[in-house]
Amino acid sequence: MHWLQKHWYRITPLHLILLPVSLVFRALVALRRALYRNGMLGSERLLLPVVVVGNISVGGTGKTPLTLALALQLTGRGWHPLIVSRGYGGTSTQPRQVAADSAAQQVGDEPLLMARRDICPVWTGRDRIATAHAAMQAHPQCDVILCDDGLQHYRLQRDVEIAVVDGARGFGNGWLLPAGPLREPVARLQTVDAVVVNGGDPAPQQSAMTLAGEVFYNLADPARTATAADFHASRNHAVAGIGNPQRYFRHLENLGIAFTAHAFPDHHPYSAADLAFTDCDAVLMTEKDAVKCAAFADTRFWALRVDARIDTALLDHILRKIEPHGRQTA
Repeated sequence: MHWLQKHWYRITPLHLILLPVSLVFRALVALRRALYRNGMLGSERLLLPVVVVGNISVGGTGKTPLTLALALQLTGRGWHPLIVSRGYGGTSTQPRQVAADSAAQQVGDEPLLMARRDICPVWTGRDRIATAHAAMQAHPQCDVILCDDGLQHYRLQRDVEIAVVDGARGFGNGWLLPAGPLREPVARLQTVDAVVVNGGDPAPQQSAMTLAGEVFYNLADPARTATAADFHASRNHAVAGIGNPQRYFRHLENLGIAFTAHAFPDHHPYSAADLAFTDCDAVLMTEKDAVKCAAFADTRFWALRVDARIDTALLDHILRKIEPHGRQTA
């Protein structure tokens, strides 16, 4: 799949071969959504309001940083959020709470990253509805559910839909899988409650989001931190196994850091051999990569913490949608 993604952001002869399959996929997507909308496929509404943060394209757009930012803002407003994730890339299938010392191979890299931020409970499981029920029972104080990803998971009814768009890559060639990167047509954005553009210029009625981060922490000694200036004179290798590695590399360039770039597939299961670089003083990686590399990291390994910056108007919009449901706790 990784090789195919390279064709999604330009026009190549391969698209002509895959276009008929994309048209079939588009028809199936429309049929499935219609069946849910008409009640022919069952869905379930939970006792708590549900906010889904997702996208219409394959690959990273910034859903996880946005989910964390919303959890932090909700907490600041007196709410008690609960994050539910499918745990893509993890082997665990049953509902379980993610702890800071959980194994990324079991719970997935993104849920583990979110759990280590220690903002609110994070649960993962193959069945999002079963996971939400187990989490609500374990945390009766929680009064809103943030679903990291799941825009196309129509079996779970939601009160708010937020679609995140990569402001740099957009929608690629505009075609659905497998000829393009889209899970659903661009017109789907007209039905969501909010569109958040990560790293670009939003259109009217859309929200802007930027990722900010200047401090690195050492994987072998997390209490040890460094700034970009500490790497200006060193031999650096930068690693990114995320949906859009170039976003991370551009961020490092904007910090004035010179490096040799190494892009890996999204959710790549790292081994020490993957990162055995020669002529290397520092290995710079994302937090998402770091949770899978800490077990074999030495003092050369550093992770850059990034946080999403969003306008509080987005949270105000969400609260107008979910507050009519009332809170389960005071």
